[in-house]
Amino acid sequence: MIQVYTGDGKGKTTAALGLALRAVGHGLRVQFIMFMKGDIAYGELESAKKFEPQLVIHPMGRADFVDKDNPAPIDIEWAQKAMALARKIIVNRDADILVLDEALVAVDYNLIKEPELMRLLDSAPPDMEIVLTGRGASQAVIKRADIVTEFAEVKHYYRKGVLSREGYDH
Repeated sequence: MIQVYTGDGKGKTTAALGLALRAVGHGLRVQFIMFMKGDIAYGELESAKKFEPQLVIHPMGRADFVDKDNPAPIDIEWAQKAMALARKIIVNRDADILVLDEALVAVDYNLIKEPELMRLLDSAPPDMEIVLTGRGASQAVIKRADIVTEFAEVKHYYRKGVLSREGYDH
């Protein structure tokens, strides 16, 4: 099955982490690739260490924000490394669930091409669950998915000027 968590609301990565935690509790192996995220002390990285090797998170990016209109070559390189890792995990069957966190944003930012992502999905064995997160899922991705959940922002404290909070937002 292919699951998609998309939309402008908060909680897409958190939902994927919840699924990962549930899966590990049932003895499944989860590989979690974080596109466009790296060199930040995300709380989930520390938590996941307690569940290794059943849950492994791979941050694949820089700490800096990616410029959507003019991504740096290093950001494209990181996204390609993330795709190569995903292909390796699929070929070696190193996971029961493969989460491609923010892969949909990586497509939107032209760090990876949508046909490349679709080929990756098509290459996965039928017994491997793939989870895609990120804003802006295309109609092609939605059509290809088995489950699509859209997260909608109703209210968010960012609008009041509250910045990212350690332990709650990263």
